[in-house]
Amino acid sequence: MKALTHTSYKALEFGDAPDPVIGPTDVLVAIHACGICGSDIHGMDGSSGRRVPPIIMGHEAAGVITEVGNSVNDWKVGDRVAFDSIVFCGRCKSCRSGRTNLCSDRRVIGVSCDEYRRHGAFAELLSLPQHVLFSVPDEVSFEQAAFGEPLAVAMHAVNRVNLVGGETALVIGAGLIGLLVTQVLKQKGASQVFVSDLDVDRLALAKKLGANDGWNATTEDVAARIKAVTEGAGADVVIECVGAGPTIGQAVECVRNGGTIGCIGNLATEVDLPLQQLVTREISMFGSCASSGEYGEAMAALAAGEIQVEPLTSAVAELSEGNDWFQKLYNGGEFDSSYLKVILKPNC
Repeated sequence: MKALTHTSYKALEFGDAPDPVIGPTDVLVAIHACGICGSDIHGMDGSSGRRVPPIIMGHEAAGVITEVGNSVNDWKVGDRVAFDSIVFCGRCKSCRSGRTNLCSDRRVIGVSCDEYRRHGAFAELLSLPQHVLFSVPDEVSFEQAAFGEPLAVAMHAVNRVNLVGGETALVIGAGLIGLLVTQVLKQKGASQVFVSDLDVDRLALAKKLGANDGWNATTEDVAARIKAVTEGAGADVVIECVGAGPTIGQAVECVRNGGTIGCIGNLATEVDLPLQQLVTREISMFGSCASSGEYGEAMAALAAGEIQVEPLTSAVAELSEGNDWFQKLYNGGEFDSSYLKVILKPNC
């Protein structure tokens, strides 16, 4: 098969790679679309320790089953599928409680580190265990289905903050995940959703996607703005999609007493936390990692047109052009407001 292989740090090569082998409970999928994730961009220089060459990256994908193992009963050749980016064991305490994202023996597709190497979807073919698959509805294109993984991540973050409906929410960070979170908050019943970012173009896009307003944190006092629209109380829910000290501080400043903060960004490994405010104002804070069963919900939302992903698609290119796109994104494109999601197509 042809694949885009991360052969050395900061370099990827398109060429031949061994065809995957499937076991009795696996399926072989012909990949039709795979999105470039920010974690792949950050990982290609070795800084994360999670993309050690050689590795075929890619975990935001969809395609068609071309072969099934002899113990596979629920899937057949020709089925359109997407898949969980985490291969979970299904047996540990976390898996048994439904928190598969916290599996004690998880393996992330397209990742190589000290513990394991699992090739991903920047390839014509990918072997997957049957239990991580999800059906792609006929109404959903493969390019749309490639958003299943980041959309499931956004849905998990919103599920973590336990909306009851009618909340005023603030999203800090209008990158891809922040823009998906903005839409999911509206879909799940938040009455007002506001967005804070440094990029005016992404703030404008947030408003097109349903945000009530967008505030430039460089030029505006975001805490004052959110308090002005909440009679001085602050947001019921803040979802922080950056993961840096200043934005964590901003989240605490903007949430109401007794409110909830969801943390999905993880740009920094450690940040200062205004602990006294957290304690004395009884602020609840939830971490959110990947997703845990939200893929089916994500596919249903895409099929129903409840979540818009076309405005988030920056480019669709052939897999053979992948190295050029990786270099462009690594050298600053990821932080350019014109680039949100680049999708590569192995089987054009």
